[in-house]
Amino acid sequence: MLRVAVVASPPVSMFNLAIPEMLFDKAEVDGRPGYEVVICAPDPGPVPTTGGLDLHVPHGLEALREADTVIVAGTGKLYSPDPRVLAALRDTADAGVRIASICTGAFSLAEAGLLKGRRATTYWTHADELRRRHPDVEVQGDVLYAQDGPFLTSSGYAAGIDLCLHLIRTDYGAAVANEVARLALVAPVRPGGQTQFTHTPLPPERGTACADTRGWAMRNLDKPLTLTDLARHAGVSVRTLTRRFHAESGVSPLQWLLHQRVERARELLETTTLPMDQVAAACGLGTADSLRAHLVRRTGLTPSAYRAQFSRLGTGADEVSSSVA
Repeated sequence: MLRVAVVASPPVSMFNLAIPEMLFDKAEVDGRPGYEVVICAPDPGPVPTTGGLDLHVPHGLEALREADTVIVAGTGKLYSPDPRVLAALRDTADAGVRIASICTGAFSLAEAGLLKGRRATTYWTHADELRRRHPDVEVQGDVLYAQDGPFLTSSGYAAGIDLCLHLIRTDYGAAVANEVARLALVAPVRPGGQTQFTHTPLPPERGTACADTRGWAMRNLDKPLTLTDLARHAGVSVRTLTRRFHAESGVSPLQWLLHQRVERARELLETTTLPMDQVAAACGLGTADSLRAHLVRRTGLTPSAYRAQFSRLGTGADEVSSSVA
């Protein structure tokens, strides 16, 4: 079991605190919990929130010493983080622990000097201020989350969900992360480089106009789907599909489709013994060479290396292999 310590600096965002608890607590590996989540604060006890309520936080910052991952939740006090939090973050970074932030928590990481010379993001309305206060940070104001070495930062609100799913995927693989996403009723894959939707006006039906087509595509990943196929299913022109799809998902239809294919390939590598060419065919990547190229680009691992690291054989793999074959 891995331990996640979430830092609640007052006034803390209740939603930011809820995200790690909601997602990490749903992660199971071989029927056992994958994580223990601990909430901590500079002063244990009642901690004010940005919503005007007080939350009881039982642990102090000493909880960071035993954490495998530290997540700094967003706070309404952006520009003068508690010195005790900064010192604890520096000590944790020196120990080689992975450190992440949700929303405005990035200001604490930057103030602690952890983001110097690194890529980072925060909620888009605060990106310019982060850039102004910390010119030594490469602020990417239009992405969902960014990772540079052991430090990860996410933009506002729901992007924290994407960040946590990315951490789960890194720790335990795509199958576990996808199951967590299904239980939480959220999208399993939204890449970190996806836009925060800050520059494109969104239609009132955001997230629904192409939902049936996305579901149909997911059920037909083994087929060589084209833009024309997707547009025909949606009953619109290719141009209209592309515009609507990008407005809803932040990426083009073919980019989204490729992400789903690679994600499906990762899950098959983890949960089946299928040969590489069959994995490639089942997720629509065509050949084993194509599978290798896309997986190396996404994860830095070859398919065989990925399977060796994340294989979950013995937890239903035979059943999955049979159904795919």
